[in-house]
Amino acid sequence: MAFDQATRNRLQRLVGEARALLEEEFTRQLQQDYGLDPDTGTVAQLDSLRHINDAQRETARILRATLAHYTAGGGTTAAQGLDRIVREQAFTVFNRLAALRMAEARGLLVESVGNGFKAKGFQLYSRLAGSGLGETGEAYRVYLFSVFDELAQDMPALFDRYSPQGRLFPRETALLQVLDLINDPEIEPLWSEDETIGWIYQYFNSAEERRAMRKASQAPRNSRELAVRNQFFTPRYVVEFLVDNTLGRLWFNATGGKSELRDRCQYLLVTPDEEPVPARKLRDPRTLKLLDPACGSMHFGLYAFDLFEQIYKEAWDWEQECGPGSLDVSTQPDSGFGPLSHTYGDEAEFLRDVPRLIIEHNLYGVDIDPRAAQIASLALWLRAQRAWHQAGVKAKDRPAVGQGHVVAAVAPPAEKALREQVAATLDSRDATLFEQSLKLLEDVTEMGVLLRVEREIPRLVRKVFGEHGQLYEEQDTERWSAAEARLRTALTEFAHASQSTFQGRLFAQDAMQGLRLIDICREVFDVVYMNPPFGALPAGAKAHLTKAYPRSKNDLLAIMVERGIELLRSGGRLGAITSRTSFFLSSFQKWREEVVLGIAHPKVMADLGHGVMDDAMVEAAAYVLEKVK
Repeated sequence: MAFDQATRNRLQRLVGEARALLEEEFTRQLQQDYGLDPDTGTVAQLDSLRHINDAQRETARILRATLAHYTAGGGTTAAQGLDRIVREQAFTVFNRLAALRMAEARGLLVESVGNGFKAKGFQLYSRLAGSGLGETGEAYRVYLFSVFDELAQDMPALFDRYSPQGRLFPRETALLQVLDLINDPEIEPLWSEDETIGWIYQYFNSAEERRAMRKASQAPRNSRELAVRNQFFTPRYVVEFLVDNTLGRLWFNATGGKSELRDRCQYLLVTPDEEPVPARKLRDPRTLKLLDPACGSMHFGLYAFDLFEQIYKEAWDWEQECGPGSLDVSTQPDSGFGPLSHTYGDEAEFLRDVPRLIIEHNLYGVDIDPRAAQIASLALWLRAQRAWHQAGVKAKDRPAVGQGHVVAAVAPPAEKALREQVAATLDSRDATLFEQSLKLLEDVTEMGVLLRVEREIPRLVRKVFGEHGQLYEEQDTERWSAAEARLRTALTEFAHASQSTFQGRLFAQDAMQGLRLIDICREVFDVVYMNPPFGALPAGAKAHLTKAYPRSKNDLLAIMVERGIELLRSGGRLGAITSRTSFFLSSFQKWREEVVLGIAHPKVMADLGHGVMDDAMVEAAAYVLEKVK
């Protein structure tokens, strides 16, 4: 089934109805069971909840700790914090159920949510468990929890039942209603499509909600408005066009045109007689880095994953022909990458490891919406599992995937007392570095990678550890890396300390996200691709952005493009879909002259017209720029 408008409308109705059901269910649970009222912001004393059991009491305590964390900065009311909790719980539960349905459709998981209580996995589980789990509804809940716990080993961001975003679960009546929606025969073919998860992400916030936000204010008033107002799913053909002419083109050029990508990439623009001069040493694909700075559901990354599978295979063949050491790792001299033939026993062992390599080394994503980081990580996990499934690699033989590079640009934790507790575990210089690095991230929720934190790190290191002249910039990097490792260790230990509260763990998690974002901003990328936010600058960051990006200050899309080019290495490529007006309006003249034609050169452009980005009423263009300075 193609993702035509009628199909998308059916999916949009499903997601909207599921969100309404789950948000109503969790609002009632908060009010009736946990003494929390999202409508009024009222929070009852924990000891007054005498009608709940011990497990519910623990959940009530954790919900209060989560609320305290969300409101610690003073800019969020209790009602707003509780509304966020309801929204996050609903999104996480729906994503979990949708993820199971998608895994089923790909043959990765025994039927668990398809057919609801009649699912094959649950029927087998029931026969083995007998009557000890109680009524059917309770037994099914226990079964789903066991599936979540198993998948949490690989995907804790989504399936960890003890995470703050996943503490609640719908009662039987609401659960059955959501399952009925998910199992609607009209949308059954969609669960096997990679695009589905992206459309779910977009439709969770309705077009009506976006329009209401835009009507209320010309510029986004906060990070949530910025994320929701600019949530437009990129069509598959646009994704392929941009990735083909960035990653595909770079590899095509490096191989002298001797790549199967020439035929596989249907949108790769190559002249009939084009034969580029091959690189003297082909890049080791483990050193190639791609970034989506507004990643959403990671749609660009999913297609790039497809190309990387071929790129890794061709790199193996190249090394077999040219010998060990023929793959270039000079862009990452400290990586420890050895020749592929010395690392793996044979080609089969190497290819089995490729999905892990792609997630751990190649694909980077940042988004100001934490929900996007959750769903992007899910999308990549599903894509890796599909690769192994298609190759016939059994689950027990699949390599363990370490932490990927999808990061949510969340606000630095605001709890002063907890900051002081962490600082007390550090020496004085590390404590100062910790506090100052958090200050660098104060505007991160509205700016993400636009914050340019990498420029401040050397200055901050010299401020803390002492001046030593310009000849020692490499030492700055080494000092930061060593100090950051100590901070990560301290935060991990703090989060797992026996005396640590749940709020303390949330504090540590958000601080770690900040450090991960700094790491991404310090990377140098070969490809940046984006469907960036556009329009007026967010109110809270307007002054900062105007000063930092004088050439591009008239529109958020122009700033995103300039920043994307900054993050590229020389010769790297940026692919973007944006409003086409930036290429002819006089207000963008400086941006065109000094950015598009100054630090980069246009290589490919397609005028796409109206209606490309769903309900965004703009004329769009897709283009590729190559960095020259």
